[in-house]
Amino acid sequence: MAVPKRKMSRSNTRSRRAQWKTTAPSLVTCVNPACRAKHLQHTVCPTCGQYGAKGERRQVVES
Repeated sequence: MAVPKRKMSRSNTRSRRAQWKTTAPSLVTCVNPACRAKHLQHTVCPTCGQYGAKGERRQVVES
């Protein structure tokens, strides 16, 4: 198992950790013309309960 030979300094540790950034989630508009709410990609719309593209839209959750 790999073990570090020397202690990593605080500045090096913090410089490495500074590269971890969060990004805002990419939201899409619901394809339901009556809803048009923003929701996460590839998930059911929380307001109307529909999922899928325009041609294959289906009701998943009863609203």
